[in-house]
Amino acid sequence: MNEHAIIAENLSKRYRIGRRIENHRSTASGLQKLLSPFAYLASTLREPEAEEILWALKDVTFSVRRGEAIGVIGRNGAGKSTLLKILSRITEPTSGRAVINGRVGSLLEVGTGFHPELTGRENIYLSGAILGMKRAEIDRKFDEIVAFAETERFLDTPVKRYSSGMYVRLAFAVAAHLEPEILLVDEVLAVGDAAFQKKCLGKMGDVATAGRTVLFVSHNMVAVQNLCSRAIWLDNGQIIEQGETHQVVAKYLSLGSQALSEQIWPDKETAPGNDRVRIHRLAVRPENGCPGDPISMDTPIVVEVEYWNLLPDEIIHSCLHFYTEQQVVAFTSAPIDSHPEVAQNAKQVGLYKEVCCIPGNLLNSGVHRVLLLMIRNTSKIVYRMEDSLTFEVLDLGDRAGAWYGKEPGFVRPILNWQVQRIE
Repeated sequence: MNEHAIIAENLSKRYRIGRRIENHRSTASGLQKLLSPFAYLASTLREPEAEEILWALKDVTFSVRRGEAIGVIGRNGAGKSTLLKILSRITEPTSGRAVINGRVGSLLEVGTGFHPELTGRENIYLSGAILGMKRAEIDRKFDEIVAFAETERFLDTPVKRYSSGMYVRLAFAVAAHLEPEILLVDEVLAVGDAAFQKKCLGKMGDVATAGRTVLFVSHNMVAVQNLCSRAIWLDNGQIIEQGETHQVVAKYLSLGSQALSEQIWPDKETAPGNDRVRIHRLAVRPENGCPGDPISMDTPIVVEVEYWNLLPDEIIHSCLHFYTEQQVVAFTSAPIDSHPEVAQNAKQVGLYKEVCCIPGNLLNSGVHRVLLLMIRNTSKIVYRMEDSLTFEVLDLGDRAGAWYGKEPGFVRPILNWQVQRIE
């Protein structure tokens, strides 16, 4: 038996973007061709719009032994999801090859693998059949899958009527319990709530310790370090580093955490988000400065969140999680902390701006990452954006003493002390 579950050799995937494609089957072009063939021919000979070649993956080579759990990390657009789609046989590589030795179960995005018109029950059996399992094998796992997904009431309802949370719970339960030899998991767990994420991470840990192979794409460095023995760091479609997880993660956090102090999406239709909310602009800056200006430990900081609310009468607001270099949450903050009325006042459709003010002498030095959550009705997460902003806090102050290293702790406030002689 081959000791490797996955072998990738010089995998590359190329996309063409910005190219104009004529739809020759449209009614307008058909009439033009019929009524004026010379004009139609001239239109097809026009100079095409400039096209750009994008290499989503470029010469990616690695191997995964049977029973290994491998984390795949990197910024958005690094090529992580493209890699998993190739390994899942959803898309073909432009060049190179991927050898898969074993039955593959994948959970790449909400909607993958289920037929929307079929019920939850029918999709469980369909997924098992696709994996090559016999009905008796699926029967043995059926009750366990349903209990894990917590979808008993809706088992005979078409999955097209499921909420995104119900959908992903059932999809993950099927992918994890039907015993694929190789489990590919993309960052879809962000759809669920905290309890569900913890449950899924525990199940993936069980899968990994049971000797099955796991390839786990995530922005959650703590989860990657807890689950995976090795990690692969992708950037711009290429492998930057691969090896022991703690070493790769440490290098990624130190070298890959270049400041991302502002992001703007001017087009509401293509901006990140969903049918409820779209993000327009995110920025972090000194209180009296601009995005990209240096931030020292004593600098008051402003974080700006601009978003389009797309549904009328929505009680919606942002929430920010501030992570340290070790991917530990230093603190969280939301508008309702200082303005409770935000939880009662419904918003109409429109563009909104929310500003978080962080006082100076609070954050410790180092690189900080911001996770953005959009919250509905004070508790329901409707959109999650990992690594929405990154910024570095610099230790530039003169020290009145001998200590010049980084102070321990997630925060480093300057607190009020009183010193007096009492005798």
